[in-house]
Amino acid sequence: MKANVIKTKSFTFAVEIANVSRRLVEQKEFVLSRQLLRSGTSIGANVKESMFASSRRDFAYRMTISLRECSETLFWLELLHASNYLEYQEFKILHDSANELLRILVSITKTARKNE
Repeated sequence: MKANVIKTKSFTFAVEIANVSRRLVEQKEFVLSRQLLRSGTSIGANVKESMFASSRRDFAYRMTISLRECSETLFWLELLHASNYLEYQEFKILHDSANELLRILVSITKTARKNE
């Protein structure tokens, strides 16, 4: 069940990140937007890849990568907000979504490591 929740939420988050990145590029912000796009979409890509993991260890590894990418995405969101590229309301929505993903991924990785 959690795998479906994380798959859905990470995909929805990736779409939101892609939209924000596109808008940032329109504002002529290229470097930070690329970093945000890379890490924010990588969360869902690694979750999807974990669905076809070759072993429990591989599953745990893929989920751990997703967790790290989520943490990195939080950094880029905070930096974009602090440097006035993201308004507070948009930052808050994305930051809350990323934190929710982070909590789910922490739970999944802890369980996966325990079951390895």
